[in-house]
Amino acid sequence: MPKGIFNVPVAKNEPVKSYAPGSPERISLQAKLEELRSVEVEIPMIIGGKDVTTDRRIRIHPPHEISHTLGYYSQGDASHVQVAIDAALEAKASWANLAWQHRAAIFLKAADLLAGPYRDRINAATMLGQSKNAFQAEIDAACELADFFRFGVKCMTDIYKMQPESAPGQWNYNEFRPLEGFIFALTPFNFTSIAGNLPAAPAMMGNVVVWKPSKTAIYSAAVIMDIFREAGLPDGVINLIYVSGPVAADIVFEHPEFAGIHFTGSTGVFQEIWKTIGENIRKYRSYPRIVGETGGKDFIFADHTADPQALTIAMVRGAFEYQGQKCSAASRAYIPESLWDDVRQRLGRELATVKMGPPEDFTNFVNAVIDEASFDKLAGFIERAKTDQDAEVIFGGTCDKSVGYYIQPTVILAKRPDYITMTEELFGPVLTVYVYEDEKMDETLGLLDKTSLYALTGAVFSQNRYNIEKITKRLENSAGNFYINDKPTGAVVGQQPFGGARGSGTNDKAGSVFNMLRWVSIRTIKETFVAPLAYTYPGFLPDQE
Repeated sequence: MPKGIFNVPVAKNEPVKSYAPGSPERISLQAKLEELRSVEVEIPMIIGGKDVTTDRRIRIHPPHEISHTLGYYSQGDASHVQVAIDAALEAKASWANLAWQHRAAIFLKAADLLAGPYRDRINAATMLGQSKNAFQAEIDAACELADFFRFGVKCMTDIYKMQPESAPGQWNYNEFRPLEGFIFALTPFNFTSIAGNLPAAPAMMGNVVVWKPSKTAIYSAAVIMDIFREAGLPDGVINLIYVSGPVAADIVFEHPEFAGIHFTGSTGVFQEIWKTIGENIRKYRSYPRIVGETGGKDFIFADHTADPQALTIAMVRGAFEYQGQKCSAASRAYIPESLWDDVRQRLGRELATVKMGPPEDFTNFVNAVIDEASFDKLAGFIERAKTDQDAEVIFGGTCDKSVGYYIQPTVILAKRPDYITMTEELFGPVLTVYVYEDEKMDETLGLLDKTSLYALTGAVFSQNRYNIEKITKRLENSAGNFYINDKPTGAVVGQQPFGGARGSGTNDKAGSVFNMLRWVSIRTIKETFVAPLAYTYPGFLPDQE
């Protein structure tokens, strides 16, 4: 077989299209939205490359228009989980033995399919199924997922280049093997790119995967699977199943070939998964890799020198883009007393211009939250804040689920730094502000650090470089991604590797070599060219007479 040391195409971030009025991409996407709305699709599971349907058909509807039917998916059961594991293990040897450049080519092709012929479809599916506006869908579903694939290939080759030194007379080298067994990918609703990357990253490194997406993101997950298949991913490498979490867990975490989990979701679920794996540890062939990015109670902290307009825009964008349903979304803000009156007025003016409605209307900045359970939870916190003596709803606060799950962007003013909406992850369009006395900045930084169990993202706004340095150091363990004079959202693959610690996960930084390394097991080989022929060393020889 011909050999070569191959250079992969240079990884570059996919350019984000604007979808401005009259632009070709806007016209094209609007047509795709109309097309998808006009049909009801049947979405099968994909196991071992085969479409698998059941008689348990579950309806899919847009969160912003609950009366409209997009289609139905086939709900699976425990038997489908087992079949998916078997299919993955059957595909394992062939996939692991495939030359790395052919694995790379599949995901590079998938990236080009996303950026090209599938761009409208993946964006429209995300807009309709997850209620994302066009810009949020573009930066997530098309661009970031393409970035994950392209930079994933780069990371794969960078890892393969990690080789040890060799002393004279010997050659040392590392082999990067896929893990023994199968990987379980458990993916969230809020980012289509995460849903695609969590199964793809382990597969890229030669592993086989069982993938369970969120039930509220199956519509776009099916498109991702179509892309994988068109890109040439062999049957059984990634198996897509639609089952409940507990059903999947009962089979996956009992299986001796379980080799790892790639997870994004709630902290509580991740902790239970970790506990279950620990209890079953003697059952496994090897110690499973546990990689997870979980919750956040992300913050913005401003000092008295902060630019009030830049701060205001960061609060609006950071808290309310995609209805605050980002694990990185700004959920609490600490504003000095000397700035608050100005910032409050600016915030009110900006929020008065925000439009809310279905994403098919491209002028709507805010759309619906994902489902009724989320709506009810958020509405409950808002109603409580309206009556609590320790809080005040100063902007927004309207909730309506008669047509879709709409919650108006809401700002709560907390009179105590430990008020519940300052401490608990809400995952919705709710921002809580605490106003502190300027001279108590150091004390407030301590409160910020201790208020939440999470440490995902955070931002500081200041024009004082000494304060910027001081705050950055003081909050070094409070956020895995930290922003200076910018909102705490919008990490870009290849530029800001994403992940947090404490209650926010294992901080393995999706889209980077740090994450990809978790999906391989290293074998180091030493070859000696001229082997010794006696067991003694020179020091054992007798002195010369």
